[in-house]
Amino acid sequence: MTDTPLADLIRNRALKFGDFTLASGKKSTYYLDGKQVTLHSQGLRLVAEGMLDLLSETEFSAVGGMSIGADPIVGGVLTVAGERGIDLDGFLVRKEPKGHGTQRYIEGPVQPGAKVAIVEDVVTTGGSSITAIERVRDFGCEVVFVTAIVDRLQGGAAAFASAGVPFRALFTVEDFGITPPEEG
Repeated sequence: MTDTPLADLIRNRALKFGDFTLASGKKSTYYLDGKQVTLHSQGLRLVAEGMLDLLSETEFSAVGGMSIGADPIVGGVLTVAGERGIDLDGFLVRKEPKGHGTQRYIEGPVQPGAKVAIVEDVVTTGGSSITAIERVRDFGCEVVFVTAIVDRLQGGAAAFASAGVPFRALFTVEDFGITPPEEG
């Protein structure tokens, strides 16, 4: 088991046991509520620092993800990047296009042609981030990386590989003593 301040926050604030239906539609005996960490001052800082470290060898100029799970992560990564002297833009991917104004899926100063990284709190099948990747590509950006706080090891990495996007998470469920179910 991993013993770091961020792992402790995840274990103590975000990890719940019971009967749950995930966003992917899969049933699970545990749930990781990433917002319990990303909406906590120290949790968000640790997530943002970890993600920027994971992305340190990747060339990108913007970071974003699917609202609302990615929203605090985007803000945290931008703040820590600013403290480190890294110039980044942020963007949010809407579930539905805004009904007025620009009527776009992508919100923020990112421009077509930009190389971008997608951030996520918890990845199961990768469905939310795949939707974000598709919308960002349709907007005209190149998605160069996906990163998450926790990978549930239930198909997300394979989905990103199929989409041609590298992926790494700060943790996997195995870091918390959880064995993922067999695929099939």
